[in-house]
Amino acid sequence: MTSKQSAGILLYRRKTHSLEVFLVHPGGPFWKNKDAGSWTIPKGEFTNDEPALDAAVREFREETGFLLKGPFQPLSPIRQKGGKRVYAWASAGDVDASAIVSNTVEIEWPRRSGKYQSFPEVDKAAWFSITRAREYINPAQIAFLEELEETVRA
Repeated sequence: MTSKQSAGILLYRRKTHSLEVFLVHPGGPFWKNKDAGSWTIPKGEFTNDEPALDAAVREFREETGFLLKGPFQPLSPIRQKGGKRVYAWASAGDVDASAIVSNTVEIEWPRRSGKYQSFPEVDKAAWFSITRAREYINPAQIAFLEELEETVRA
């Protein structure tokens, strides 16, 4: 059995003198009332048949509707609490967080009801200062924020 892996893009911009990052909130009923610690970089699973960077760009587009052109700076992979390995790239850019258009996913809801409903994979997006992002991002992904800060400072 192979462990799950995801790839994503940490989009960032400079606003005045501060650094901001673009994060998304998972859609669907499981995440509806969760905020702090549940936001993430736009990312998704991929198999070894697809290059990780290609998957990251694809997932960003699927979850936000925006196609990024790069350049992309690789970040060190992390492992999330559930064991999933996440590969990420940083890229400078600017998108309108209020204009995202996400793909949808079908899930059984309510649980064990046998009924399936369609939900957006991402229900909202926002720009966060690095300090605020640390409060809202999945805790395992804080390492991406730290590495980004070091990378853009250099």
